Amino acid sequence: MRDIFNDIFENQPKDPMVSARQGAKAPLRKRFYKEARAGEGTDRGYPLLLDGKPVMTPARRPLLAPSPDLAEALAGEWQAQEKEIDPARMPLTRLANVIVDGIALAPDAVADEIVKYLGSDLLCYRADEPAALVARQNELWNPILDWAHDELGARFVLVEGIVFAEQPKEAIAAARAALPSHPWRLGAMASVTNITGSALIALALNAGAFDADALWAAAHVDEDFQMAQWGRDEAAIMRRAARFAEYEAAAKVLKLV
Repeated sequence: MRDIFNDIFENQPKDPMVSARQGAKAPLRKRFYKEARAGEGTDRGYPLLLDGKPVMTPARRPLLAPSPDLAEALAGEWQAQEKEIDPARMPLTRLANVIVDGIALAPDAVADEIVKYLGSDLLCYRADEPAALVARQNELWNPILDWAHDELGARFVLVEGIVFAEQPKEAIAAARAALPSHPWRLGAMASVTNITGSALIALALNAGAFDADALWAAAHVDEDFQMAQWGRDEAAIMRRAARFAEYEAAAKVLKLV
């Protein structure tokens, strides 16, 4: 099973646009198991079982979820595969592999990467025109910044345009202090930060301060405004759908851990 699992998740395009540029979808492994389910938990976690056998990550570590609900969610993703196993439809499993094989081994380095986003966070860079875009940014972004100030003690500086402005060290330190230590929560936060371009959005999602859909909308204010002005970009919509699946997986981890 180890070799089959490795074949499934290594060297597979995860973004449909990548497959399109390659000219064809990557070959998929046939479903080789009858049942996917969560196993009995131990002090190490809850295993994912395929026909009763534990699944290993690509780096040959046991795929152990930190909660029974998350293990069930992983099993549901595998059970939903039909005749073939499509990694593009398994964002939760892919995130779990990254967390177990990477983030759990180097959490400080991951936290450092998230902090880098705080220095130039999406929410701090504002348009100066048109008025409709300025108003929409204020509507969706200001509440998150207000929350960071009120709850985390982090006051960030707003900038018009794209010229870099250094953020107060005190604000960055206060926000960093709110990063979770649990590797699964940290991994989910890192994923959200990378997807949205905003560590502040990731922090708000981790804290449950705002609805996940509202935070997703906040991450796409500029993109939505451009499409409203110039029409739908089908390629961008496909990329966004792929990112949303990753975002949903991260949000599920934050909810279930």
